[in-house]
Amino acid sequence: MTSPASDPVRARRARIARGVLLAQRAGYGLFAVAVVAFVVGFATGFDDTFVTVVVAALLAGSALLAPAIVLGYAVKAAERDDREHGR
Repeated sequence: MTSPASDPVRARRARIARGVLLAQRAGYGLFAVAVVAFVVGFATGFDDTFVTVVVAALLAGSALLAPAIVLGYAVKAAERDDREHGR
């Protein structure tokens, strides 16, 4: 099997996998921020600030997470296909 350093396709796939990992962490982190802001806002009485933070975090998290999940599955499927075909 070729290493990612010698195969440009596998090297690009590794770069994409690192980007996917970062985007997933950021997306789930933004969802955590939204949950915390919602709980704090619920406990203290929702004002415009908490609503804005919750909505913005959910939108940004979704925008990051949706393509990251799809690309993550694509990278895993490509790696699995390479292993199955001895590449």
